[in-house]
Amino acid sequence: MKRLILSCLLIFSLNIQKGEACTNLLITKGASQNGSCMVSYSADSHTRYGVLVHYPAQKYPKGTMMKIYEWGKGRYLGEIPQAEQTYNVIGNMNEYQVVIGETTWGGLESQLDPDAILDYGSLMYIALQRAKTAREAIKVITDLVAEYGYASSGESISIADPNEVWFVEIIGKVPRKVEGINRNKGALWVAVRLPDGTVSGHANQARITTFPLNDPENCLYAPDLISQAREQGLFKGEDKDFSFAETYGPAGGETVRGCDARVWSFFNRFALEDMSKYLDYAMGKNMSNRMPLYFKVKTKLSVKDVADMMRDHYEGTPMDMTQDIGAGGNVLPYRWRPMSYEVDGKKYINERAIATQQTGFWFVGECRSWMPKAIGGIFWFGVDDAGTSPLTPVYTSSKSISSHYALGNGSMIKYSETSMFWMANRIAQFAYLRYNHIGAEVRSIIDKHENTMFAEVAETDKRAKEMLTRNSGNSGSVGDFLTNFSVVKANDLFEMWKNLDRYLLVKFIDGNTKKQNQDGSFVNNGFSPDIPPAPEFPGYSERWKKAVKAESGSRLTL
Repeated sequence: MKRLILSCLLIFSLNIQKGEACTNLLITKGASQNGSCMVSYSADSHTRYGVLVHYPAQKYPKGTMMKIYEWGKGRYLGEIPQAEQTYNVIGNMNEYQVVIGETTWGGLESQLDPDAILDYGSLMYIALQRAKTAREAIKVITDLVAEYGYASSGESISIADPNEVWFVEIIGKVPRKVEGINRNKGALWVAVRLPDGTVSGHANQARITTFPLNDPENCLYAPDLISQAREQGLFKGEDKDFSFAETYGPAGGETVRGCDARVWSFFNRFALEDMSKYLDYAMGKNMSNRMPLYFKVKTKLSVKDVADMMRDHYEGTPMDMTQDIGAGGNVLPYRWRPMSYEVDGKKYINERAIATQQTGFWFVGECRSWMPKAIGGIFWFGVDDAGTSPLTPVYTSSKSISSHYALGNGSMIKYSETSMFWMANRIAQFAYLRYNHIGAEVRSIIDKHENTMFAEVAETDKRAKEMLTRNSGNSGSVGDFLTNFSVVKANDLFEMWKNLDRYLLVKFIDGNTKKQNQDGSFVNNGFSPDIPPAPEFPGYSERWKKAVKAESGSRLTL
């Protein structure tokens, strides 16, 4: 078992180095303010370019084949039969309001199938094109891997629709080749439906431990899940005591601190239960004090609550990254990679919060059961670090997307002046220099923008419903109307961010802060409209000044 745990930690470590480190938050209908199901997701990778994909609904001739390329890498894996009918997909959400997110945790090296065709990313987008409900999406994914193999390591997958939220964990089977053919193709998986009124989350660590064995309404799992573990010698107890996470994704203190601690921070803010009793676990000190999979909420969450949780840096907790000298002179809640380092032969770690610099894209998917299908799904989408990037609303009935977010407009190695990803990165990079000043201003602008969008979406919902009524339920013109709204708002946001980039440079150049009038315009010196008075010099935090004093001794004394 020790060897297996080491293998797991090795795979986890490799995944972190490759940048596969994401966060999902799951919110059931009874835990949200408006009765929607929500899933949030940050696709965190040092190599992932942030774009909004669009797969239009299509019909294909019988016998059409679909080529599979590994998500995020472009490696060709093989091909499978295409569905004769696919559904409209905007990002990670489809026209039926099915939304899917994931986080990678790696798991046992023994479970990797080098000849499988379907990786986790491809499975997500295939399921979105083929499923009308969360349960259907689970079936699409598990049926496909049973036939074509699972080409990834361990994953946690969030799947929701307007009525249900499911937490799925999956890993491959041990390959058993006979005459060159794998006779043990497929995956080992378990899916738990979250009770209404609860929230959950996952962040690169397997979280499903024991689960109900005879409750198909609320729990589904691979029929050979436990028997395979027995055959491998990974489990010997009674079936009721089988833990998926402890068997296939065991974790140590360092893994918990870098992963499950993010989920703890979410629970700490919104769970009804006092989460301080799990702090020793979140800090990686007490592995026996593991958190439950989900909690009831003390207050119901809005979309804004979820979005702002995705911007969390452990503020107000013992892991708050602004509370040590690593935050520098401008209270920066980030630490650059690597995540660990050594001093005098002893190993130390940097915190890994939900909000992180290497995010490619992120979203909050809002599934609204009380709305007509054409109006109900809203995909709140952003690119780059959630801490400094705004969300734009995209209705999932949209027939097109903004070119500023589209695939092909720039890449991680090709700058584009019309790409929202690059524009968001320009602002983030500048904000990192003086986060307590520039970052704070960016956040205030984000808050104002998003609150405006919530009001505009409510008005757009109303107008779209009136159009449906006038058109006797025909959604054609409504789709055009919502597409136009989604594209225009995304385009407007790009222009806003482009202007913000210029404004921030003018205001905060050279470590100074220009003075402003009440209307936001810059003050001039009273003689020329183009020359400012002396700017403000905000300087550094008190903690930083004291640290510099201690380090420099008497050298800087006047």
